[in-house]
Amino acid sequence: MPPPSLVLVTRPAREAAGWVEALRAQGLPARALPLIGIFPPADLRPLRQAWRERDRYRALMFVSANAVEHFRDACPPEAVPRLRTPPGPRLWAPGPGTAAALRTAGFAPEAVDTPPPAAGQFDSESLWQVVAPQVRSGDRVLIVRGRDADAPSAGDAADAGTGREWLTARLQAAGAGVALVAAYQRGAPDWSAEDHALAARAAGGDAVWLFSSSEAIARLRALRPGQDWSAARALATHPRIADAARAAGFGAVRGVRPTLPDVSAALRADG
Repeated sequence: MPPPSLVLVTRPAREAAGWVEALRAQGLPARALPLIGIFPPADLRPLRQAWRERDRYRALMFVSANAVEHFRDACPPEAVPRLRTPPGPRLWAPGPGTAAALRTAGFAPEAVDTPPPAAGQFDSESLWQVVAPQVRSGDRVLIVRGRDADAPSAGDAADAGTGREWLTARLQAAGAGVALVAAYQRGAPDWSAEDHALAARAAGGDAVWLFSSSEAIARLRALRPGQDWSAARALATHPRIADAARAAGFGAVRGVRPTLPDVSAALRADG
């Protein structure tokens, strides 16, 4: 295959900006084309309550950098110094991006648990291998995550968000209680006519799409109904995401770990 003329970073805007800058520093032609919009929750009260009660938990599990940042935004200014001072709950991160967000937000680095750099995948399954020995019957764990902005807004299930059912099941099997709080809402991105034109061009195969979630692929299919993706190329940061890209009709899909060195090497090898 020819080398890509463009790498489309499909993460939410704030994360995509960092990836674009890093890839360009590697000499790769990257551009952000977010497929998921990130918004504050419609009701901040559950998040603020979770912040006040955080010391009741054995651990806080953050599903993404966005979860960290929005949880941190719920912190009252006078409480910021306490973020840097254990003891307190352990802070669980499924991958290096979330772990870095915890450190940047001011949380104590020594409290962070995350899969090792050499882990084959960065996900809930890999995280569980690291944190399972911590969990005792009767513990409580708070999972901080997002919810779909277009989901029904009635009841605890809606406030809890979506995803991480596997980890919840493992925790419950170990005798731990699990609480869920939505730190942000996910929705459709606000695409311009230029964005649509770019996506149509990128379906032709001279660009590489970098996918970091299956939801992003579902949003792309909704934004471009009927688009033929058979000539398009994609890198996917998890096997489940790769399966979603193939199901969407992408003609060439390669898996890659979600680290800059791995993504850069895969993009150069794509040529």
